[in-house]
Amino acid sequence: MLVFGHGYSAGFLTPLLRAEGWQVTGTTRSDSARVTATGAEPLIWPGDDAAVGRAISGADAILVSIGPDSGSDPVLAAFGAQIAAARPRWLGYLSTTGVYGDRNGDWVDEKTPCAPTTQRGRERVAAEEGWQQLAARHGLPLHIFRLAGIYGPGRGPFAKVRQGTARRIIKPGQVFSRIHAEDIAQVLLASIKAPRPGAIYNVCDDDPAPPETVIGHAAELLGLPLPPAEDFATAGMSPMARSFYAENKRVSNNRIKTELGVTLRYPDYRAGLAALARAEGITVQNIGV
Repeated sequence: MLVFGHGYSAGFLTPLLRAEGWQVTGTTRSDSARVTATGAEPLIWPGDDAAVGRAISGADAILVSIGPDSGSDPVLAAFGAQIAAARPRWLGYLSTTGVYGDRNGDWVDEKTPCAPTTQRGRERVAAEEGWQQLAARHGLPLHIFRLAGIYGPGRGPFAKVRQGTARRIIKPGQVFSRIHAEDIAQVLLASIKAPRPGAIYNVCDDDPAPPETVIGHAAELLGLPLPPAEDFATAGMSPMARSFYAENKRVSNNRIKTELGVTLRYPDYRAGLAALARAEGITVQNIGV
């Protein structure tokens, strides 16, 4: 397996692959130690294109986990032709549920037309289309995974709640879909074991939920007061943070269950936060989790 952009999510996939006998190589801009710690062999990129080319030619499977840069997909631009020539047995691209745009809280699934409302979403649609065109021209076994908001160890709300910096931003009717990083890894592994070239999968849990509810539950687990509520219209937020609230949808994950047979370890934020608390050695309040 060659992973372009061996970051947070790939760090959970690599141990699963290693347990199955895979050798994993992952590109990184500079953090070789982090890649090595997961059991993968690091490869600095951007850097030695020749070494990357050799890794491509020797890869049975390739996962692209690098987003668009300045409007184009850097992996597709630099190595699309080499990947096509190498003809891996499995090719995966990590995208985002942001490609669906704003649906006013309605449900979307993989058959829902893409209608991005942000520049990030439009760039992801263009990247998906670029990989699909490459796959169609060369018969590549492409699989696209549209990820919801990622959380997991080191990416949970507990630190902010404990520090008193967490806020409950209230925008009536707003929900977000989420996915625990361990569940991303098991979805990818299931796809590698049962390829369906051309497949697109939404990767999210069962329970789209308002962001303030998740923060409130984290505070309850810690036995701390609810963080202050702030109205979205007047809350001080960065343009990037505010842009996430411009899209409101519920994302269906039925296909990963029916086609890949995945049973989520963390089907909702309550299970996920309880697991994060255990992993961080946090004693939680007994509120039924």
